[in-house]
Amino acid sequence: MPTFDVYLVTQESRSAGRSTREVVEAALTGGVDVVQLREKGRTARERYRLGRDLRERTREAGVTFLVNDRVDLARAVDADGVHLGDEDLPVEAARELLGPGGVVGRSVSLVDDARAAERAGADYLGVGAVYPTDTKADIDDDEYAVGPERVAEISDAVDVPVVAIGGITVENAPDVVAAGADGVATITAVTAAAEPERATRALGEAVERGRDG
Repeated sequence: MPTFDVYLVTQESRSAGRSTREVVEAALTGGVDVVQLREKGRTARERYRLGRDLRERTREAGVTFLVNDRVDLARAVDADGVHLGDEDLPVEAARELLGPGGVVGRSVSLVDDARAAERAGADYLGVGAVYPTDTKADIDDDEYAVGPERVAEISDAVDVPVVAIGGITVENAPDVVAAGADGVATITAVTAAAEPERATRALGEAVERGRDG
């Protein structure tokens, strides 16, 4: 099972004019644990080409590489697994396609959904949005800014790792980890940072502070 301390979700449109390759290189140097290829707005072919490149770099660095939404794309680029949302394939179907060794993550915001995803075979859960964020549109009220309290409820309800996502910063990361998250996932706290390498390292340190209490 991967380590989930610092989990980068890529999005070049939110990378302050830098390429996703540049951001990922910096994050790898900064000690990122997981890289997820997101890149909303790009074609499947563009994501495939970028995914092949990132797969090579993450493999060299010993970092887990996942693909957002698309199980077919994850298989095509030989990713370690996939992260699924409400509109994607069910966890069971992704597991059948990826096999027992593939990593399958699932986004949840509610305790009942978290338990269901665990029963279906999810390896970890992305919980959020924990804090206000503009990277998700049309989020229901009970799924928006759920706070560390919901992270704690879900963490207590399941046995798989929980990764907090949504509005995560160096300042609030210790709180969500203290609440029970095994790590934090972010887009802009790294991609839009003036120095993505330093931002990645700072998030890792914040996670450790949360564990230390």
